[in-house]
Amino acid sequence: MKNIRNFSIIAHIDHGKTTLSDRLLETTHAIAKRDMQEQVLDSMDLERERGITIKSHFVRLTWHDARGEEYLLNLIDTPGHIDFTYEVSRSLAACEGALLVIDSTQGVEAQTVANTYLAMENDLTLIPVMNKIDLPNNELDKSLEQMESILGIPRQEALMVSAKTGIGIDQIIPTIIERIPPPAGDPAKPLKALIFDSWFDSYRGVIILVKIIDGVMKKGDRIKFLSNNTEYEINEVGVHTPKPLPLDSLEAGEVGYIIASIKKISEVKIGDTVTLVRETSVAALPGFKEPLPMVFAGFYPSEGTSHEELREAIEKLTLNDSSLTYEPETSPALGIGFRCGFLGLLHKEIVQERLEREYSLSIVTTAPSVRYRITSSKGETYEIESPAQLPNPQYYKMIEEPFIEAIIITPDEFLGNVLKLLQNRRGVHRKMEYIGPQRVYLTYDLPLAEVLYDFFNKLKSISQGYASFDYTLKDYRESPLVKLDILINQDPVDALAVIVHKDKAYNVGNLLTSKMKAVIPHQMFEVVIQAAINKRVIAKTVVKALRKNVLAKCYGGDISRKMKLLEKQKKGKKRMKRIGKVDLPQEAFLAALELED
Repeated sequence: MKNIRNFSIIAHIDHGKTTLSDRLLETTHAIAKRDMQEQVLDSMDLERERGITIKSHFVRLTWHDARGEEYLLNLIDTPGHIDFTYEVSRSLAACEGALLVIDSTQGVEAQTVANTYLAMENDLTLIPVMNKIDLPNNELDKSLEQMESILGIPRQEALMVSAKTGIGIDQIIPTIIERIPPPAGDPAKPLKALIFDSWFDSYRGVIILVKIIDGVMKKGDRIKFLSNNTEYEINEVGVHTPKPLPLDSLEAGEVGYIIASIKKISEVKIGDTVTLVRETSVAALPGFKEPLPMVFAGFYPSEGTSHEELREAIEKLTLNDSSLTYEPETSPALGIGFRCGFLGLLHKEIVQERLEREYSLSIVTTAPSVRYRITSSKGETYEIESPAQLPNPQYYKMIEEPFIEAIIITPDEFLGNVLKLLQNRRGVHRKMEYIGPQRVYLTYDLPLAEVLYDFFNKLKSISQGYASFDYTLKDYRESPLVKLDILINQDPVDALAVIVHKDKAYNVGNLLTSKMKAVIPHQMFEVVIQAAINKRVIAKTVVKALRKNVLAKCYGGDISRKMKLLEKQKKGKKRMKRIGKVDLPQEAFLAALELED
């Protein structure tokens, strides 16, 4: 066990984490040169295109030092986005150390800080790696200074590398062996293993990635999961090199995969503890929690897609993604669809893109919302996930919304614009400090609902792409919120309803109705669009009817004849408006997302 090293690579988005893992695979000859490609550990097309890691991956590397001694290095690659913070924390719990990658051209970013704190909570040994030192615009001194002042890591500990060109890569593995301690565990103790990731294989069932804390796990063992007490028999244990390599057993300190003919991924929970069925004294490992959806949106089939096709596609996706939740819902405007729960906005985007790409579906999505907490007039507390579920004001005493603690790092020249954005989004100032001659570190409390729409894009645009952002869920707070209904020809469209702050309701109503007017096509009858709070209309706009010139055939003649024709047309329009159906395009539902402040 003294020759095992379990480590992870953590970094802000686009700091070179995946490129560095590619170089480590090359250095240890884990992949033949002919099979080498960029982003080896990113298996999804979406991961390759966006340059982000969505699923955790693990690979065992073998290394021989100068004396010929063999070391087993288990590299656990973690997702690189704030939506997957819980998965990252469990992957880090399976390690004893981590490489903290910092882009020397950009310095310490918000996610670098958040990931560092996460690693420190798990008592990991950190090895800072200054990447991209070959680029002419690198600011090495500034980046090292920020690392010392913000993270408290001495600059002499940092390794200088360029993952792209291979400069300094040869010093990384000897440093990992020297600085990161071997795992502490006892093979003689009862089996205790941590699940840090899982996915579904259509031929073999659920494949589970585990770190053995104590004991030994062998093929044929009967195991149980402590969170739900389900029992299974192990068919196969092994490691990824990065190809699957079956083994006879996994011992304390080792990382590997197990297959036990599990058909439902929902039975395998990340962070859960695995032990043998016969063991009764094993306690669950700390840190386990059920991943809760944070963002909710309605998915409805549009033209060419049936409700059944959408249901089957979502069911197949949940086989691979246990954090995706869904339940049927019906909308008078959109028909039968599904209310889906996601870990965050990126998670929603990925799910939507996968449904459209992999299953060739055409989907209408409603504006995303968060989970609100309602205290009824009788004193009962419950949660709602969509504006349609919000009761009338006389039935509740209080409505609470989730708040996040946001970390924003920005160059000081954009500080005024960033502060204005945070103020517009109902931010509560907590802390502001300079972390260098021209960089500011901000801590703000923000309502999660205000971050959902286009906050990140706005932040990037007002800071010319230089500001970085990360957040953690903090608590629920009471807010004066109201439900804003959108009515099309007096009929409320529940899929367009939004929950907004009382002070913003009038502006949002005006913007939403004018946006609707721009995207709803002209009909043969007049379309009235209204925004209302508790049936009180606060904004209104009208899409004029397409009009046939019924007077074209009248040249000359009595005025009463013309009036008779116009009156007849008017009655026809009125009747059409009563029975006519307005088809809302997808743009109408996206209009709610693109509201300008």
